Amino acid sequence: MEKELFDYVAERAEVLATNDASTQVTKDAAAAWEAAVAADASDEAVAAATDKLLDVLEGRPTTIDGVIAFAEGPAKQLMGEEVAAAMLAEQLKRKEAGAKYCNCPSCTAASELLAKFGRIEL
Repeated sequence: MEKELFDYVAERAEVLATNDASTQVTKDAAAAWEAAVAADASDEAVAAATDKLLDVLEGRPTTIDGVIAFAEGPAKQLMGEEVAAAMLAEQLKRKEAGAKYCNCPSCTAASELLAKFGRIEL
């Protein structure tokens, strides 16, 4: 894997491994990628680790419709009416502008990786 692509994956794996918005499954997969490439940085090992990470990430970025549904429902109790309303307004504007996925750091990193490797379209 070229250094530029490796760095791209590494930056996003770090976000996925450490961000509070990441699920534990996502954190574990990103940490496993980091450990695998630290142990063996050969092209084959990096490609295999990257494929495993991408396999875990598929279907994980929350869709924009999922974020909107969250803002319309559970967010009201979890975050309060005012915060949920602001979230909903922001996400509706993003959807209107063509956004397909959540814009939290974890979903952004996951969707960018999946798009980079042709597994989704942004």
